[in-house]
Amino acid sequence: MPKISLPEPGRPQVLIEPAEERTILAIDPAQIIALFKAHGALLFRGFAADVGQFRSFSRLFCPTSVINESPGRQPIDPTHNIHTVDGGTGAFSLHPELSREPWKPDVAFFACLSPPSQGGATLICDGVALVRTLPDVVRRGLEHRRLLYIKPTWPELLEFWLGDPNPSDALLDAPPSDCPYLFRRLEDQIVRFFTRPALHRPMFIDEPAFGNFLLFARFNNNRRDFPVLDDGYPVPEAWLQAIKAAGDSIAVPIAWHIGDLLMLDNTRFMHGRTPIIDAKERLIATYFGYVGFAKPDPEEPADPLWRRADFYPPFPPGLPR
Repeated sequence: MPKISLPEPGRPQVLIEPAEERTILAIDPAQIIALFKAHGALLFRGFAADVGQFRSFSRLFCPTSVINESPGRQPIDPTHNIHTVDGGTGAFSLHPELSREPWKPDVAFFACLSPPSQGGATLICDGVALVRTLPDVVRRGLEHRRLLYIKPTWPELLEFWLGDPNPSDALLDAPPSDCPYLFRRLEDQIVRFFTRPALHRPMFIDEPAFGNFLLFARFNNNRRDFPVLDDGYPVPEAWLQAIKAAGDSIAVPIAWHIGDLLMLDNTRFMHGRTPIIDAKERLIATYFGYVGFAKPDPEEPADPLWRRADFYPPFPPGLPR
């Protein structure tokens, strides 16, 4: 059995190191699933995981995966949805992967193929612990509220979800049952939208958690209008600043070692990064998937497309396919 160090103050992740195991694939998957459900963040160190092991390991737990179409991600093993992290060298605010879309993955995997000599640590933050840290007035303000994500459409997207690039009002009012969006016609354009609780319940812990796109939108993209509260108004700036302060106070950096593999419950943990000093040094592989042992999510459509097969949603116009 591997050496297992359970979380402790200042280290929310389980640290798993080899004892007699030759590779990460020698660890009992049932043991990994139990630790993942209980703690939500697992760091495997000392197993010298390469791309092939990363692919096989992630597929042990995820029958399906999703691509992140953000610009700057480079293919490593595109057939199996393994890409680099986002390009650039700037710091990233805390966020769950793809929380801007209704198909937020269950799990985010990261593997270090080349560590930076300085900077470029990945930050992790337990969204449950963040809610416990929030000021009472902010926590109460977020309880029982929902976030509204409104985005544009284009013909390819409408064809994909509705089967018609020029849908009628009747079709917009009654999209197919497996479509995760609602639609509205606003003058000469059609918009799509979905909502999620401002504080949600993760898959494997019955406590409220914070995990959405708010911090990244506000502090990386400088937007306060995506997402907005369920009444259409922006989240108050004072709340955003308090949430950021709470997250910053408990976020923990993962200083990468070559061969490290990080497995995060994307319904519970957020991640970010510190500034990267030399982008040429840092090579982190990513894989975002849907676990075979997931609890049904009442926010998802029944039998959603992303749990049937690897998911490649329509890319926005102008992005390379």
